[in-house]
Amino acid sequence: MKYLYQQLLAFGGLILLILLTLGLSFTQFTRKTLEDNNYKELLGYAQSMEKNNLSLSRDIRFEGMSSNEIFQFAIGVTESSLNQQDVSFVFIDKDREVQYPDKSGKVNPNLVSDAQWKALKAGQQQKETSSKNVMGQNQTTSYAMVPFFTEGVFFGVLLVSQPAMNVETSVNSIVTDLFKAFIIASIIAIIVSYFFATQQVKRINRMRSATKEVAAGNFDVVVPNRNRDEFDDLADDFNRMTVSLKESQDEIERQEERRKQFMADASHEMRTPLTTINGLLEGMQYNAIPENQREKAIKLMQNETSRLIRLVNENLDYEKIRTNQISILLQEFNATEAVGTLVAQLAAKAEASGDQLILKTDEPITVYADYDRFVQVMVNLIQNAIQFTKDGLITVTITKLEKATEIKISDNGIGMSEEQVKNIWDRYYKADPSRKNTKYGESGLGLSIVQELVRLHNGTIEVDSELEKGTTFTVNFPDKPQEAESSEKTNEQKEA
Repeated sequence: MKYLYQQLLAFGGLILLILLTLGLSFTQFTRKTLEDNNYKELLGYAQSMEKNNLSLSRDIRFEGMSSNEIFQFAIGVTESSLNQQDVSFVFIDKDREVQYPDKSGKVNPNLVSDAQWKALKAGQQQKETSSKNVMGQNQTTSYAMVPFFTEGVFFGVLLVSQPAMNVETSVNSIVTDLFKAFIIASIIAIIVSYFFATQQVKRINRMRSATKEVAAGNFDVVVPNRNRDEFDDLADDFNRMTVSLKESQDEIERQEERRKQFMADASHEMRTPLTTINGLLEGMQYNAIPENQREKAIKLMQNETSRLIRLVNENLDYEKIRTNQISILLQEFNATEAVGTLVAQLAAKAEASGDQLILKTDEPITVYADYDRFVQVMVNLIQNAIQFTKDGLITVTITKLEKATEIKISDNGIGMSEEQVKNIWDRYYKADPSRKNTKYGESGLGLSIVQELVRLHNGTIEVDSELEKGTTFTVNFPDKPQEAESSEKTNEQKEA
């Protein structure tokens, strides 16, 4: 079933149910009120008859009549005065025999039940409403039963009756008016329900249209949100979803573009050394390379082979790190000594670019890290500094902080812009895309690997750079936790 019809049934059904309940309740309350009022009137007639009886008892003209005759005469007088209102009186004596209007024997047991007669003898007034078929029509009559006592002794019961036409007429009139009001209210309810339902359906259709736009690849769609109800909460969630999808799509496109660029660069990087190696091998095969040049050719092939191995290893390392397939063996060692060895090894590469590579720390400073991965991080950062510095100065500084070891690699090379600094950690990103065939190669994976390795050490890495003024990388390796130190001491004591 369509949501519009569901809403129509919900709104319209609820309104009609409320109207129907109110109508039935009002009709029943009105009927009861009219019946109570009618009963009070009948009791009033009985009290009027009693006053007439007292008045006639004191009249000297009725001195020769018995009290029973005076009582019946008073009933007749009162009944005559109420003849216009169809009020009738019936008097039943204590033996349940009808004394007025005539002695017709025992009273109809259906009119006064045994339970009612018992209550009447106890002095309790009773009321009754009965219906009977008169000439094919259902006629309702109201009865008021009033007990009478003489000097505290039960004397009899006076029944005052009147056709309840006023009650039925009033109730029927009210029912007719309520039915008319129900029809009008039903029409209004349908119109109002349709209006509210269409408003809700419009909002849902708006959401559906937006969903189709997103499915078609348009992530710029925005659903209006007025912060009124759950539909607006859903719209807010939808808008946040589209923003997230757009960011993800942009990131996917950026990564795809870098992947394509990387594949092009990797192909170029691989083709160049393979072409060189293949050419040298052909030259050696056909003795086209002089004997005195063979050693140089072999050295060149070794260098080109190292470039290929480095390119493949970088990709393998990144995938292992990204999929948590790499293990980290943390230990304390002399960072000054380890970095000093690297500086000595990379000094020749720095000199080839006209750079001066200096370790500014002399005192031994320990670091808590995986030795091989620590060396890998330092090599990447120092080589990165050499690659982007020409005829400059590269310094490495090691500092012991309160709960960490800080290492800074600074250069006065070409530097980077804010946009480049923002993106250097991304896979395949190159701060200088033109550098595709440098002596050391550049795959765009080095800094991504560095960041992941530092993360595995629970450390931090930051970069501060400015165009034409240089770059500084700051790496912090946290010290060994106290819990780990205590555990190691305990193990050593046990072994001792």
